[in-house]
Amino acid sequence: MATRSSLATGIGRVLIAVYGVLALAATGRSVVQIIEKFDFAPFAYTLSAVAAVVYIVAMIALIVPGRFWYRVACVTIVFEMTGVLVIGTLSLFDRALFPDDTIWSYYGLGYAFAPLVLPAAGLWWLRKHHRAADDTESSPATAVPAGE
Repeated sequence: MATRSSLATGIGRVLIAVYGVLALAATGRSVVQIIEKFDFAPFAYTLSAVAAVVYIVAMIALIVPGRFWYRVACVTIVFEMTGVLVIGTLSLFDRALFPDDTIWSYYGLGYAFAPLVLPAAGLWWLRKHHRAADDTESSPATAVPAGE
């Protein structure tokens, strides 16, 4: 029987669901923007596609148990937070760089600031459950007895 990730319980399920919704929203938005009007704002539309990939990878990393996926979740969510803060700030000060919005423009204003709040919640959840990632890697056959 497969072990279930403790990250996918309680509030973790809500985080995974929100990541899934944002993954769908960012993917849909970027596909439409790239197909219909890529020449208008290629940088902004490419960032929308990057955000979609980030949300998909973060969602998967929160679902799959183990130390490796825990680290992938950490890296992805830190990248997401950095992206939201950098793109959010740039979109405030350099409108020429963003003739059209991305999911991270204005700190996620078009998505009720979910892109700003989600990585903070995700990092908090990962920090709270950092031991669970190690526990899923251990098995009775490979565990070192206490005191050795």
